[in-house]
Amino acid sequence: MAKRSRRQFIRQLGTTGLAGSMAGGLSARERGAGVSIADGAHGVVPLDGAWQFRLDPQRTGAKDGWNLPEIAATGWSRVAVPHTWQISQVSAAYMGIAWYRRTFEAPRWWDTRAIRIEFEGVYHSARVWLNGRLVGEHLRKGYTAFVLDLSPALLPGATNVLAVEVDNSFDQRMLPRGESFDWTPDGGLVRPINLLVTSKTYIERVDVDAEPDLATSAARLDVLCALKNSSMQAASVDLEFNVLEQDTGRAVLQRVAAQKLSLKPGESRNVTVAAAGFPNARLWHFDRPNLYRLVASLTEQGRLLHECETTFGVRRVEVREGGFYLNGERMWLMGVERMAGSHPDFGMAEPFWLITHDHDDMKELNCVFTRVHWQQDKRVLDYCDRKGMLIQVEVPTWGPDTFKGMKEEPGPEIMQNALDQLREMINRDRNHPSIFAWGLCNEIGGQNPPAYQFAKRLYEEAKRLDPRRLRSYASNSLQKNPDQDVAGLMDFIEWNEYYESWFGGTVESIKRNLEEIHRAFPDKMIVVSEYGYCECTPDRLAGDPRRIEILRRHTDAYRECEWVGGAIFFCYNDYRTHIGDKGIGALKQRVHGVVDLYGERKPSFTALRAESSPVETLDVQVKGSEVDVVVKTRKRLPAYRLDGYGVRCIAYGFQDLPMEQQEKALPATAPGGQARVRFTLVEKNVRRVRVDILRPTGSSVISSIPIPNRAGWRRIS
Repeated sequence: MAKRSRRQFIRQLGTTGLAGSMAGGLSARERGAGVSIADGAHGVVPLDGAWQFRLDPQRTGAKDGWNLPEIAATGWSRVAVPHTWQISQVSAAYMGIAWYRRTFEAPRWWDTRAIRIEFEGVYHSARVWLNGRLVGEHLRKGYTAFVLDLSPALLPGATNVLAVEVDNSFDQRMLPRGESFDWTPDGGLVRPINLLVTSKTYIERVDVDAEPDLATSAARLDVLCALKNSSMQAASVDLEFNVLEQDTGRAVLQRVAAQKLSLKPGESRNVTVAAAGFPNARLWHFDRPNLYRLVASLTEQGRLLHECETTFGVRRVEVREGGFYLNGERMWLMGVERMAGSHPDFGMAEPFWLITHDHDDMKELNCVFTRVHWQQDKRVLDYCDRKGMLIQVEVPTWGPDTFKGMKEEPGPEIMQNALDQLREMINRDRNHPSIFAWGLCNEIGGQNPPAYQFAKRLYEEAKRLDPRRLRSYASNSLQKNPDQDVAGLMDFIEWNEYYESWFGGTVESIKRNLEEIHRAFPDKMIVVSEYGYCECTPDRLAGDPRRIEILRRHTDAYRECEWVGGAIFFCYNDYRTHIGDKGIGALKQRVHGVVDLYGERKPSFTALRAESSPVETLDVQVKGSEVDVVVKTRKRLPAYRLDGYGVRCIAYGFQDLPMEQQEKALPATAPGGQARVRFTLVEKNVRRVRVDILRPTGSSVISSIPIPNRAGWRRIS
């Protein structure tokens, strides 16, 4: 077989049957398949796949009737949704309006159902028509999901025509504001789209707060259900829920009931269910990502009207005494940030396999702690829940130019847009146990009065909406007078540290600045929310060796400070951005990552994997058939208890091929501790051995041989 590069293999995954081979266990929506709902049932109909598309540079589409069912097909091209026009060579730089159209068949019995459409993300403004009738709009909010009611315009028993006008023009009235941000502004229907078919009285969403009692191992649940009666008649309903373990299906709570409810025609109501609990809760942890599934049921005289499911985890995240605690254990955590939308073949319209591939890479990099600059595709958050990765998601407020021209207060349009985006983000994503904090903004100039008031207002609103979750913002204005920065209002301090690049200075500058921040906020944990080396200016020519040097030197500086509870390297990938200084068209980019735009690994990938491992040293001694393994864990950054870890030994013999494999449990090891495991091999002709320390989730945290920059085939699962 001809040798293929990693880049060629990744590209092939998106265009051949290999992608299909990875789809086992995915939902029909994730596979892009159609769904047929039986008569009288409720469910989800994916609308991904083939749509018609055309640009509208003159902004005449609405006037010319492109939203009407009878419009001619000429001038339209066929695209696959999710889609962005920014990956096409001819429209990579186009910022403006474009249109999407498609048809779907509505069974006659849908006239007795509520038919809604959910767009998981349209960047950044959408107006939606069904059969020529405007059914709603979602303006200047590019990364939050929205749902529209199609029932008033639906034609049951007929073909229906859906039209969507999308605008990605730079806009001063929204976040990110104007051209002030540093990632790709890919326009389009960039995330999955679904029809939601339910009874006319249905559950819109379920909020779950799950809190453990660490002393007794019991879990307490507070559940809120948002209900809607879209019919013209009053509804008398019963609401109950069941809770099951996600992996085993074992019921831990059954038929927890609320009071009987009466909903007026058209009424929406939030119903708080009486608190419930169960013993022996399996806690969520990045090494043990245990999940539960809650199924809320709405019935009328014993007849099921609607069920709504959500997953959640039971865990406690705290910051206290200058440290980060997960389920009562103090930890020092590391990770790396990923800039979504950077693969030139897909942009922000990322397929499921690519999301999985990149986050599998991040797990190999020992990433258990990350943040992102904007609200994420929910498939990213589902991955973090299932595979174990703490993540901070953010309102996309980027840069001091957000407040350009403002004096003492933020402009009302910007403030309202931020609050709307925050509320939509929390409403959709609050049940994800992987989300440890809500991010409010990034590098806004936190000592500037309007920026200060903006972050303060967002903090207060986030606390009102979700009082049990942490809140912070990533500051780059703590180099002088840190006590005057709005960072002091946050639950913990986040600092984007760029000495030896954007800030100038030296490693000694880092240590001095960290001490100054700590003196300003002595009771607060500090997280280095970004650090690294950006080759984004003409004078930075040192390349990847310099990235490795900065990674190692700066991480060592953080390790000297007990109150630095986390560090997030920036970033995983080189990333596409409209302000990139390198590349052309869809490849316009900033070089900042340990992999390139196509996922090809640089030498810094291996260095980041080593620095982010909780194992400081792995010593392997081979004497005849005996293999002696000694593991020493770090005292700090990253440091946490290794519990349930394993040791895998592979012996290579004939023609340097793997001949024998053994696995043993690693004794539980605290930060700064040491553990020993011995193997006795059966294979007699051993040429070498490879030893890996394995997380309970299966990924390796360190290997006894370097992980090479592999150019050949690599399994992605």
